[in-house]
Amino acid sequence: MPTNEVTKNLIACHQCDRLSLIPHVKENEKVLCGCCGSTLFTHKKNSINRTLAMSLAGLLLFLPAIILPIVGITAVSIYNDASLIDCITLMINDGFYILALAVFLFTIAIPAVRLIAALYISVCIRYNRIKPSLLIFFRSYHFLDSWAMTHVLFMGIIVSMYKLMTLADMSIGGGLISLVCLLICSTFVSVTMDQHYIWEKLESSLK
Repeated sequence: MPTNEVTKNLIACHQCDRLSLIPHVKENEKVLCGCCGSTLFTHKKNSINRTLAMSLAGLLLFLPAIILPIVGITAVSIYNDASLIDCITLMINDGFYILALAVFLFTIAIPAVRLIAALYISVCIRYNRIKPSLLIFFRSYHFLDSWAMTHVLFMGIIVSMYKLMTLADMSIGGGLISLVCLLICSTFVSVTMDQHYIWEKLESSLK
């Protein structure tokens, strides 16, 4: 067998760097490293349809998550609420341009592009419409996966609510509920996407 055919069927362990031949696995089966026992990859069940559903649900939740009020605050008989877009607008009006840009990029732009990339990848593989551009989307998903900071925003909101509870009456807005659901969908996209299977499909279809 040629050398390039042998190396193409090898996988390296991310823990001990041992090279192993890639076996044929069925759904829900996992491949373990023979040296250290760590998981090399798992063939996830119905991964494409689940990723498609989760990414589509996340995109549908995106608009209400950014335009609906996150929390409402009542103090001295005065009520005020704000959405994520309102917060960014206030930061721009107060001259915090870099902070506003960072919030926009890491909590709106990058998570949205990541979900769009996951949806596009899933649709293309689901309907067998694999094109060279799919490689760009898959690499973009990999790159943006560590830059989506929706969970950081959510933790900041929770901490702020905890500190303000003793100072004013608070109410939860539709934006916070949508944000929680969006965070769940975004997390499940990472869980359901079978990246090893997608790489195999891309390699076999783009030869």
